[in-house]
Amino acid sequence: MTAPYYIGETEFYIPRDADGNFKSYGSHAESLPDTLAAMRSLVPSHVVFNGAVGALTGDNAMTAKVGETVLFIHSQANRDTRPHLIGGHGDYVWEEGKFNNAPLKGLETWFIRGGSAGAALYTFEQPGLHVYLNHNLI
Repeated sequence: MTAPYYIGETEFYIPRDADGNFKSYGSHAESLPDTLAAMRSLVPSHVVFNGAVGALTGDNAMTAKVGETVLFIHSQANRDTRPHLIGGHGDYVWEEGKFNNAPLKGLETWFIRGGSAGAALYTFEQPGLHVYLNHNLI
């Protein structure tokens, strides 16, 4: 049986003051000019999976048993991303999310274009913690 997991990667652009501290506002409308300026920089203040820091950890962690095949579906709204499963790989990967296309095989890291979604199948062969992350290390 294949367990599906959805990973939505999102950036936030929170304005900072001259000292680098995050700014706060009385309303969303009041924050709009500074937020638009922060977004134009294309340098996010936060990058998260499924909308929040820690959304896929602890009680919300994605789990699988040895021998289980998992389908990871990963979307990214704005920027290109490179998902990676530490201790595993994509047995079959559809970087463009088109299941009618032949999958790539055995990828350590795969490429998801901004504004799209991709998918990867992996069968867990060993127990342990397998960290799922994006490989945008800069």
